[in-house]
Amino acid sequence: MILYRGEILPSEKQDSIIKSIGGFTSAALFGEHASRGELLDAADALSALISEGKYDDDIRAFSEDELSYYRQTAARLLKRENIERRLKRELPELYSDNNAERITIGIYPLGVLFHIAAGNAEALPAYSVFEGLVTGNVNILKLPQADNGITVKLLSEFIRLCPKAADMITVFDTPSSDIEAVKRLSLAADGIVIWGSDAAVKAVRCSAPVNAKLIEWGHRLSFAYISEYDGCEKELAALARHIITTKQLLCSSCQTIFIDTVSLSEIKSFSERFLEVLEREAELCPINDIGAAAEQSVASYCARLERAVSGSGSNERGRRTLRGERCSVTVCADTRLELSDMYGNVLVKRLPREKAPMSLRRSKGLLQTAGLICRESERAELSRMLIMSGVNRVTRAGDMSESFDGEAHDGEYPLRRYVRYADTQL
Repeated sequence: MILYRGEILPSEKQDSIIKSIGGFTSAALFGEHASRGELLDAADALSALISEGKYDDDIRAFSEDELSYYRQTAARLLKRENIERRLKRELPELYSDNNAERITIGIYPLGVLFHIAAGNAEALPAYSVFEGLVTGNVNILKLPQADNGITVKLLSEFIRLCPKAADMITVFDTPSSDIEAVKRLSLAADGIVIWGSDAAVKAVRCSAPVNAKLIEWGHRLSFAYISEYDGCEKELAALARHIITTKQLLCSSCQTIFIDTVSLSEIKSFSERFLEVLEREAELCPINDIGAAAEQSVASYCARLERAVSGSGSNERGRRTLRGERCSVTVCADTRLELSDMYGNVLVKRLPREKAPMSLRRSKGLLQTAGLICRESERAELSRMLIMSGVNRVTRAGDMSESFDGEAHDGEYPLRRYVRYADTQL
């Protein structure tokens, strides 16, 4: 499926359009654009339609259970007052007078942005394009393989509300394996926005033209850090709910739980206790995805085979997996942050606070969110320790995947990366 000049076209037309994409985007860059005000008006109108439930059927196609969450999130991100707040925070120069010494400092778009989207967050590709739009860029989007059609639906609706944006948005569903097509799209771009795994980012780095700016939003790892959990039943339940409801698929999802201790017996005791909490939340919010359920069944079967062979339930890496009916907790002897098996399967490790900075620094550049459970008197000290170790967000354990208006993304303000500053002598 292709979105080109405001029309939805069959994929068969892709090759001919891509061959002329450089000329088209250059013409679009110098053509008539929608003003920022018109773009914000259209976004606000789209936000209202989402809130009213117009796109509920499209959202249900990928998340029946979390319809309300996705609807509220999408509507909030596109609400005019929230976008204006972002612009003022991220690009304050737009709202100030820079006219010293007869030199005007202007903020201009990079030009043409090529968005290579990832499929781990629904509707993220559309929002990535929207960030390019409000900074004045012409946008080319390569859909992720797992896209279910909602991206084209939202962007075509946006064009209906703001017809002048038609030439600023082009969408292709070309696969990453089509090297020639991706290369042509990259050559047309002033900036390449990459969402995806380390492998995806590395592949783009190796093939991108040297005159294109790379804007990388790679995968990140998040974890919970617990220094005190006695009397914290509500916070542990909130952490378990976060693990189950996000299915651990987001960059902000908890993969590993670190306990502030040197005692292996303590993390075993904690794991037994937390499994009961996790199992209760899994019963309240079961995973309905057939593929995920199959993956869990295979993992459970492999674990039983391991226990039968070893006789102890421990595998060769010094790990012991405690399994419930719908989830698991794995006790680990090491201190390394790593990706879990996801879908309600979490790792628990020791990490005393004096060793935390050095251990976490091994994953520098990959750290995103830390969900912190501790005494209130120690929250400021531990938050600073985690941030200085490379973490970009410290939240309550149950709020790891919650967002607030205007927050930075992976430690940076995205809109600043999509513009450039130019000086003009009067």
